[in-house]
Amino acid sequence: MNANLPIEHQKALTCVQGYVELGMPQEALRELKALPAPLRASPITIEMHVVVLIRMERWKPATTLARKLCKLQPALPAGFIHLAYCLHETGQTPAARDTLLKGPKALQKEATYFYNLACYEAVLGNLDSARRHLARSISINKRFLEFARKDNDLAALHPELKESP
Repeated sequence: MNANLPIEHQKALTCVQGYVELGMPQEALRELKALPAPLRASPITIEMHVVVLIRMERWKPATTLARKLCKLQPALPAGFIHLAYCLHETGQTPAARDTLLKGPKALQKEATYFYNLACYEAVLGNLDSARRHLARSISINKRFLEFARKDNDLAALHPELKESP
């Protein structure tokens, strides 16, 4: 947690994070809604709220809050990654791809950025681009290879991603 936050805010967000990790998004949402309005308006709280809404597959409110996060923190990657994911999940994959491509330079340090671009490109039928983005993602974080092997968005690439003997 951010050490600049008041201790009560840190505790509340720790509870929210715990509920999310335990698969209890309703409880996490309750904790978020119980925060005083000024704390609910902070970027870190908005991001946690987006994460909870995504877990609940509540795409419309998650999209709205992710857009707000992008405006509050235009130089940071999180809002753009979340917004693009929400757009993709609602069938707006070209807009999801464009959101990432138009996002801040800081995105290009994130394995998730390249991984999600690979997914969006694969879904759109741009397999060469998907391969390049996936390779970049895996070069940043090897764990993304395992994710890719199971991700339906990357189904067209699965034959190329077989496990080594």
